[in-house]
Amino acid sequence: MYGTIRFEQNPHCKTIPGPDESLGFGRYFTDHMFMMDYEEGQGWLDPRIIPYGPLSHDPAAMVFHYGQAVFEGLKAFRTNKEDIVLFRPDQNAKRLNRSCERLSMPSLDEDFVVQAIQSLVRVDANWVPRKEGSSLYIRPFVISTEAGLGVRASSRYSFIIIMSPVGAYYEEGLQPVNILVEGHFARAVQGGTGNAKVAGNYAASLNAQAIAKENNCAQVLWLDAVEKKYLEEVGSMNVFFKINGEIITPSLSGSILEGITRKSIIHLLKDWGLPVKEQKISIDDIVEAYKNGTLEEAFGTGTAAVVSPIGSLLWQGTPMVINQGHIGELVHRLYDTITGIQFGRIEDTHSWLVTC
Repeated sequence: MYGTIRFEQNPHCKTIPGPDESLGFGRYFTDHMFMMDYEEGQGWLDPRIIPYGPLSHDPAAMVFHYGQAVFEGLKAFRTNKEDIVLFRPDQNAKRLNRSCERLSMPSLDEDFVVQAIQSLVRVDANWVPRKEGSSLYIRPFVISTEAGLGVRASSRYSFIIIMSPVGAYYEEGLQPVNILVEGHFARAVQGGTGNAKVAGNYAASLNAQAIAKENNCAQVLWLDAVEKKYLEEVGSMNVFFKINGEIITPSLSGSILEGITRKSIIHLLKDWGLPVKEQKISIDDIVEAYKNGTLEEAFGTGTAAVVSPIGSLLWQGTPMVINQGHIGELVHRLYDTITGIQFGRIEDTHSWLVTC
């Protein structure tokens, strides 16, 4: 659709971090990146894989002033058979287009998005870690590039993909994390951009994230912006609660991002015959379940963290310790299953993996 992807070899390849180095998250970047440009009236042009390096844009580029920027996040995994696979990349391509539509940005052919990701991963395949629990994080994004200060949609855009070998998203790894329930700031509102992966959503969360860090919490659990009552999502994850044997996650209200890991978790729970509901759930419901002893487990789900147990919720200055701060049986099973599929230890019966 957009022509053949041309390739320019990086003449100055970097040293790939060794298996004993701490990768962290988003600290190292591979030798190449994918780029493609959009011109109004011509469409998407010149798909190319080029050396990773700085971008040059006019100071009046609209992305700097009006924030037309959306992104995605997915991973490439090296299986125990040395295959390199992606986990449900078609879902990322679909969500990228939904985000673009919300910000009046041009859509992309979803099959081509997956093809571009596969091509880039193949070029930098040596960067896919072999260490257990590590993977290659892939960040596709679209930004507006037209120079102009009129408030309107841009006529020019760039679609870019960069990649980074990563370890665990949280320093704690699979250990339970502390979460601050945010009662003042708001992340999103129905009719806003909360259900799109928009860069500005994350900028607006940084104040609350700083407060969470001051309180020894890894992330923020947001409440709805209107009543400050109903749970929505954690900054980088969707959230689930196991209450009296039933698993509950906030329903997609229009202000919650539809996570791909979230969708996969719900699928697995239903496969296992476990009771799972998508519904409105208030912080009062959680406090009541905590007090009466029926709050059994809580966890977040997302591409970066996969499945992350929540050890405590800090609400109005009072911590609610869940499952005595230990990892629950359900979290263990979900984490082992998802990562088992991704790394080839468990058969992919759902056709979620795509080979690069």
